[in-house]
Amino acid sequence: MQLDRTQRGWAIGSLGIFSAAVAVYLFEIWISPFGARGGSAIGLFFGVVGFGFMIFAAALGARKRVPTWRLGRAKAWMKGHLWLGLLSLPLILFHGGFHFGGTLTRVLMWLLIVTVGSGVYGAALQHYIPRKMTVDAPLETIYDEIGNVRRLLAAEASRSVETLCGKFLSKNGTRDAQDGSDEMQRAGGFTALRPIAASAAPLRTSAAVSAGASAAVAPGASILLLSESESEPLRSFYVLEIQPFLERPKERGLRLSDATRAASAFTALRTLLPAAAHGTLSDLEDICDEARQLLRQERLHQWLHGWLLLHIPLSLALILLGAVHAVMALRW
Repeated sequence: MQLDRTQRGWAIGSLGIFSAAVAVYLFEIWISPFGARGGSAIGLFFGVVGFGFMIFAAALGARKRVPTWRLGRAKAWMKGHLWLGLLSLPLILFHGGFHFGGTLTRVLMWLLIVTVGSGVYGAALQHYIPRKMTVDAPLETIYDEIGNVRRLLAAEASRSVETLCGKFLSKNGTRDAQDGSDEMQRAGGFTALRPIAASAAPLRTSAAVSAGASAAVAPGASILLLSESESEPLRSFYVLEIQPFLERPKERGLRLSDATRAASAFTALRTLLPAAAHGTLSDLEDICDEARQLLRQERLHQWLHGWLLLHIPLSLALILLGAVHAVMALRW
């Protein structure tokens, strides 16, 4: 949810309610010899309205679980959740006259403060992180498809390397002897390459498409297959750097996890390979860059939604204890 001009109406309305509440609270202090009290008529009014705002804010969870309920637009519920939930804090403080009272009341007040604080923190994250994600991960994909995209990128990187070096890795990751005739047939057909990738994962990414296109050759054209001595730097770099990064991007200490160090590594590798291999090397660099973007997207997504692990349980506990407090206050 963006904190933009669409929030202006709710912001103005909330400011108006807050101003009126402050005026009423000051009036109660002026007319009451004992100051503001939770048991007075005005104090009870603040308590009922504040608790009502908390219930409305908590009802957003039920509204999300049953999207078919025609109880207003989801955006309106989100805005109400933010602003009315924020207003509940001063109203409850006015309800108790800023006195935390007994044990249950103190627990409730601190629970309310932390819950509202976590909600404000979450709103700030929802405003800031989507913009940062657009900058840091322009190739953003569907979050649940990140694993599939990673496997696709790893497969494309392997095929790109094999077009230059021949087949040198078996299925278990150990080196195989090169088989030139077999590799010429596998790497030479763009139409044969596409169905394999499509069956592995239907989702295609920009770096993967670029890498696949670099493997394509025109019918009858000769295919560049480096000699064993020429391809050794690329083979070693793939086994020691590219493959571990694409398969285990969260592992610490990987050089390709850092964009600056990765650029330096690829620049050094270009000096060891013939110019004809630089196009494929650029595709591999793009693949690694997209893998880093996927990693940044995952981390930002965790920041964006991780705060809910604190906010939701606190909100539920607050409503439950608030109901207990209300029942006890009515009975005694």
